[in-house]
Amino acid sequence: MTDGNRFWAVFVREVRSAVRTRTYLALGLITGIVLFGLAHAGGGPTGGYVPTVVDTLVAVEVLVPTLAFAVGYRAIADPAARGELDILDTYPLSTWSYVSGVYAGRALLLLTIVVAPLLALGLNVATTAGPETTVFASHRGVDSPFLFIRFIALTVLYALSSLTIAFLLSALAGSRGKALVLALAGLLVLTVGSDLAVFTALDTGVTTRTLGGALAMTPAGAYRGLVFNQVLYVAVPGRSAFVPTWVAALSLLCWWGLTFVGAMLATDAA
Repeated sequence: MTDGNRFWAVFVREVRSAVRTRTYLALGLITGIVLFGLAHAGGGPTGGYVPTVVDTLVAVEVLVPTLAFAVGYRAIADPAARGELDILDTYPLSTWSYVSGVYAGRALLLLTIVVAPLLALGLNVATTAGPETTVFASHRGVDSPFLFIRFIALTVLYALSSLTIAFLLSALAGSRGKALVLALAGLLVLTVGSDLAVFTALDTGVTTRTLGGALAMTPAGAYRGLVFNQVLYVAVPGRSAFVPTWVAALSLLCWWGLTFVGAMLATDAA
């Protein structure tokens, strides 16, 4: 059996386990209710795609890492606590095949929970927004479904990066109790703490000119900056970039790659 076949076997096991878990279905329904509720409360769907992004951006920025940690915080800790990792050492299953397979299965689950409600919301906008919403805010900006698709794509990248961080903390925990504590701490740092640290640094030498680049170093700040640059500001000509686009994109990719490697190393050492 090749590494590809071993990866596929682990991936299929994770997907089958997720299908049997009704909690994940509940997470998807709650996510949809929250997004639709916020969007309609702000009038986004009747206003167009970009107004809908404005209405839901803050919620998505918090929901995505929360869902990622809910899906991934026990992914490695549970098998380690049950002794499953020790048993797997007796099989010709590499750490790469195992961690990649588990991650791919959890990633598919996470993206289903996140993307399905967003696609449904986009369809709602397409069927409720009037033709006059193509140009919004007194002809100051141009709306487009492609901007909403871009928003979804950036959210996918943010979700995958958040999931690798959850995997790293899960691998470092080694037990369910520690995994929960690390997950809560990591979620707090990811959603609030990192941005607070950057703003606190304004008092210690970081100037407003370098603030955008500093914010792009955090996953939440990078995601927010990319949405502003590639979705909101694209619709309104003349607005300058919120953060350097290439820095924000590279930051999210680095968070994804480095934490994934870290998760594999931590799993191998567990």
